[in-house]
Amino acid sequence: MEFRNFTYLLLMLGTIAVPLAYSFEKQIRYYRKFKYLLPAILFSGAVFILWDLRFEEIGIWQFNPNYIIGIYILNLPFEEWLFFFVIPYSCVFIYEVLNLKLSHFEKPNFFVAVSLVLLLIFAFTAYTARQYLYTFFTFFLLTIYFGYTIFRNRFKAHYTKFYLTWLISLVPLLIVNGILTALPVVEYNENHIIGFRIFTIPMEDFFYFFLLLLINVTIYEYMKNQRLLKFPKHPF
Repeated sequence: MEFRNFTYLLLMLGTIAVPLAYSFEKQIRYYRKFKYLLPAILFSGAVFILWDLRFEEIGIWQFNPNYIIGIYILNLPFEEWLFFFVIPYSCVFIYEVLNLKLSHFEKPNFFVAVSLVLLLIFAFTAYTARQYLYTFFTFFLLTIYFGYTIFRNRFKAHYTKFYLTWLISLVPLLIVNGILTALPVVEYNENHIIGFRIFTIPMEDFFYFFLLLLINVTIYEYMKNQRLLKFPKHPF
């Protein structure tokens, strides 16, 4: 085994290093909120792993054996399973920091309007790009889940921090996913994507990530809310 075989693993360990180190910081105490995050990670992980397995099986993407350690679980590299823990953990950490540091910055009505516009764009993209399987499924599933989130109207109070988290997370995404797609660690079948890339990253990846983050944050907030309803804080 060569050093390059640890590329994907090292990228995942590097991504989670800072959030993990600061999980025990006194103000954030992120470790205490893992009980709310775990159900979100398990649910989203199940969805995305099934998606991953099917797309890998039919050749929409594949993993370059030169950049992985060679341990497979259900035909997926160990690092890919780790991805669906590391990314939610790290991004929800950013979300929690924003809730702490920008607690008074809220623009719910503005971001509801933004969400409605995006919903139309997502639906339009899914329809017009239905011949590209990765593009179609990303925007189709995003339209369904995002639409449900919007019209259920229980996430409005959290839109501001969600969008800020997504925008901030695009920076490490450009670095990590840029490396993954430039080497490439992950290779995409050009017949199943639109072909528009930002650097070497397919456009679809940014919205695949949007959906992954959205599922995790909505379930995370739901679990927190259930806890508060069951054990309300004393008013005094």
